[in-house]
Amino acid sequence: MQRVIVDMDEVIADPMNEMIDWYRRHYGGQIDYEKMLTGSWVVGFPEEHHHLVMERLLSPGFFRHLPVIKDSVEVLEEMNRKYEIFIVSAATEFPNSLKDKLDWLFEHFPFLGWRQLTLCGDKSIVHGDFMIDDHLKNLKHFNGQKYLFTAAHNLGVTGYERINNWQEAAKIFLQ
Repeated sequence: MQRVIVDMDEVIADPMNEMIDWYRRHYGGQIDYEKMLTGSWVVGFPEEHHHLVMERLLSPGFFRHLPVIKDSVEVLEEMNRKYEIFIVSAATEFPNSLKDKLDWLFEHFPFLGWRQLTLCGDKSIVHGDFMIDDHLKNLKHFNGQKYLFTAAHNLGVTGYERINNWQEAAKIFLQ
């Protein structure tokens, strides 16, 4: 059975829009989407609030209540019947996210077993036939077929096969 490595944040979970919603509710400030396209969406918030955004990312509970990326549950459930699926997240960058991410995954993707969930620091340790990720740093050293999942910070990136949404993923993996 072929193995598919799937990233979590900005691939099946939506931390950017959750952060934008939180920021608007609490601070109501302007967000510069153009700056978000440069690689880190944190820089799209007013500079005097970057520390607040980072504090929120590092706080317990942030990753527990993220919105689910449209169609990811249904497509991954079907893919799970055909492929060996692993959700791999570089979660140790945000230590409080570990429990949050596990709880989130068990809630929204109950068809995945605990052995299919890998929370790590460096994704170069994983191998498989396919990887779907929004960051080049994770795809760069992957030994299989690489798919760049479209996110605000990677719109200008070329040289990788793209998946723009989960319906496109279904066409690739379920046809």
